[in-house]
Amino acid sequence: MKLPASTVNPPVFFLSAAFVLALVLLAFAAPGATKSVFDAIQAWILATASWFYVLTVAVILLAVVFAAVSRYGDIKLGPDHSQPDYRDLTWFAMLFSTGMGIGLMFFGVAEPVMHFIQPPVGEGGTVAAAREAMKITFFHWGLHAWAIYAVVGLILAFFSYRHGLPLTLRSALYPLIGERINGPIGHAVDIFAIIGTVLGVATSLGLGVAQINSGLHHLFGVPVSVPVQILLIVVACGLATLSVASGLDRGIRILSELNLGLAVLLLLFVLALGPTVFLLQTFVQNTGAYLSDLVYKTFNLYAYQPNDWIGGWTLFYWGWWIAWSPFVGLFIARISRGRTIREFVRGVLLVPAGFTLLWMTVFGDTAIHFILLEGMRDFAGVVDADSSLALFAFLERLPLAGATSIVAIAMVLVFFVTSADSGALVVDLLASGGAEQSPVWQRVFWSLLMGTVAIALLLADGLDALQTATIASALPFSFILLLALWGLFKALKLDATKRRIRYQAIARTQPGTGQPWQRRLRNIVMMPDLPHVQRFVADVVLPAMRDVAAELGRQGYEVSVRGPGEDGDVALEVAHQGQYLDFSYAVHPVAELRPGLTPEESRHEDERRYFRAEVHLREGGQDYDIMGWSREEVIGDILDQYERHRHYLHMVH
Repeated sequence: MKLPASTVNPPVFFLSAAFVLALVLLAFAAPGATKSVFDAIQAWILATASWFYVLTVAVILLAVVFAAVSRYGDIKLGPDHSQPDYRDLTWFAMLFSTGMGIGLMFFGVAEPVMHFIQPPVGEGGTVAAAREAMKITFFHWGLHAWAIYAVVGLILAFFSYRHGLPLTLRSALYPLIGERINGPIGHAVDIFAIIGTVLGVATSLGLGVAQINSGLHHLFGVPVSVPVQILLIVVACGLATLSVASGLDRGIRILSELNLGLAVLLLLFVLALGPTVFLLQTFVQNTGAYLSDLVYKTFNLYAYQPNDWIGGWTLFYWGWWIAWSPFVGLFIARISRGRTIREFVRGVLLVPAGFTLLWMTVFGDTAIHFILLEGMRDFAGVVDADSSLALFAFLERLPLAGATSIVAIAMVLVFFVTSADSGALVVDLLASGGAEQSPVWQRVFWSLLMGTVAIALLLADGLDALQTATIASALPFSFILLLALWGLFKALKLDATKRRIRYQAIARTQPGTGQPWQRRLRNIVMMPDLPHVQRFVADVVLPAMRDVAAELGRQGYEVSVRGPGEDGDVALEVAHQGQYLDFSYAVHPVAELRPGLTPEESRHEDERRYFRAEVHLREGGQDYDIMGWSREEVIGDILDQYERHRHYLHMVH
């Protein structure tokens, strides 16, 4: 059988695969020495660069919020006429499943209880410790974590869908280094992102099977052993391979929606059968306490109370979120085309964070209620001894423990599958230069490689070393992220300036007043079909473009006119030298439904369609129709738009 044509970017594909295998072999051959090296690197980072981690995450959160509330919020992640690829519920489900789903299952009970037992300051097991435990948990899993994912997704989606750059991490550096992103610097950035993604997903697979294995042991007596965990990795990666082969719109979407539904049902089950009133009260109180302490906790380094707590928790989380941000951020960008920046930030930052905080309250505060108010000290001991058992020991205290534990195991497994298949999709995008339509075998290759790496590390007892390496890699990526953020706002400023110039002038949405009023009225009410619009474009718009092109050509400009295309679209493009942005003016036939105020209301929906001759610039559709205009009026509109474009170039250069 002949394989489909490859779309791989050879330097990125082969070098990243070789580097991953070399790290695995190193961890397999000398796990102790490898872990010691990475531990020393991480210890140095925590001792000398903790302030930089904290400051970086604070800057990222402020930048994301500013992008949403400022004038940049109306800019679309795509052409101006683009629409979202996925409905909101599907979008939220994929965000939730990929971003943090498995973490909520593992830490939803364990982290609040561990902070309650051993708080960073003060005495454990008290009411004050309970309040502080939930504030810390909210802090670790709230806005900061999602802001890190959001900023990477925002940068990639903006440059890819708005400016036509590849959907890879290198594109984020385009405003700073220009075309050099296509050389060694760009290759190095993408290779770094692939290594982080593969090792991050593989490490999570290896660590996460411990929770499934503990659950199966707790319920059915399945032994906790390496062979069982290898079998679980094989099952998870097998399902992930089937999912990734079926594509984003089928496998990942269906699994994400399924798991979100199961998560909501489990959440409602615990809320209804647990201490309901207590949970509602604590959710309101926890949210208020979290928001009121947000600035203080963001910048708190415990500098006046030196201890190892911040390194083991807050800095660990910040490093983990940053290390994972190329993977999760690129996946978020892939599913967010067509949304405005304000919609994107609202969806990525607020909705998943809100659900996460509700989840942590329902599970974490119910667990604290068991210990603090119902005296279940043995439960605290179980969680402290083995955090992978926390969820199952928790569910055992509620009715229908067997059924809910089986559901929880299934959810953890599906979360692993969605993490693995979305990870394979992201790595394939990076390794193929952003090509979204790559052969299935490439996606399957990366899915199988991540499973193989996880098994190899499990056998070599090298998971701890690679987990530490993943966290340590967050430091250099923090510098890349800050540079990319600078480039993003530089590009947003230019985009906003162009929009302002375009809309400062009186919008020319109808022909001039020189035409007879009867013709103007006919243009307003007529509902032309596609052939009618195509004839207008060919007979009026195309000659108008050729007239403008001929005159510009005589003045020494490089001008091209293309079309009509398959749908009858035509375009005029003026090339400018150096760093000046080229000008593009196109007209596309666009289908619409006749409004209800037309006389043909009783027609079938297909018969009620009409077409507009809509103007498109480089930024996308401009939402005005030139059908029925004269050749002179079309020429006037081209010159108006070109004049604004030249004014924009003058302003920014």
